[in-house]
Amino acid sequence: MIFILEKYLRVSILIPPSAIGLTGGKFMSYKILLVEDDKKISEIIDKYLKKNDFETNVAFNGIDALEKFSNNDYHLIILDIMMPGISGFEVLSEIRTISDVPVVIVTAKKDEIDRLTGFNKGADDYIVKPFSPKELVKRVEAIIKRAYKPIKQKKLLIYDDLKLDLVSQKLYKGGENIEISSKEFKILRTFFENVDIPLSREKIIKNSFGIEYDGFDRNIDSYIKNIRKKIETNTRSPKYIKTKYGFGYIMGSDEN
Repeated sequence: MIFILEKYLRVSILIPPSAIGLTGGKFMSYKILLVEDDKKISEIIDKYLKKNDFETNVAFNGIDALEKFSNNDYHLIILDIMMPGISGFEVLSEIRTISDVPVVIVTAKKDEIDRLTGFNKGADDYIVKPFSPKELVKRVEAIIKRAYKPIKQKKLLIYDDLKLDLVSQKLYKGGENIEISSKEFKILRTFFENVDIPLSREKIIKNSFGIEYDGFDRNIDSYIKNIRKKIETNTRSPKYIKTKYGFGYIMGSDEN
């Protein structure tokens, strides 16, 4: 019997709680789905996970696991293989059709062929029963740390003595704040992200404003003229944003 998940692409990527400012225990707000048909084993694992600040849901069979998965977001799944009805391998195959959430297999099956089957179906780790609950928790913690590293985004773009602050949307030249409009900021960001790359008017407009260039609109030339007045010492011989005649503009070297 195959269970079809209804919420397609629902859990392909989860944001780590640390990236959105959640506080508390080290792993608090990381949510784990524990799939284990042996209630005694599930109680022990659940206890250790909660002791280490994880939030848990428990499912006792494959159908229950897929139903919970389709209605919740999880950061990791601990999955038993030998269950009545739908096997853990079938559950894993279903999950992998819509999600790359980390999965740790726990099972009494210790043969190499079973381990290889698990990894081939997309498991991230495989631990054989009997095992130490402490070891399982350590493996879970290691996978969580790898999978949900805080995303570091650039906050400052630099070219020569120009600095563009992506958070405050301010431009600095030699440490001095240069007043720019929101549209000028978007245009400058396009240039800063494409240094030494010639940009057509179409490319500048599309990257900066997300709209198509009709081939006749010369407003972009006016914006760049104003930007040059603010940053260039000599607008007739610009240092930062140069004209590529017959094409568009470039920030950086125009030797190519």
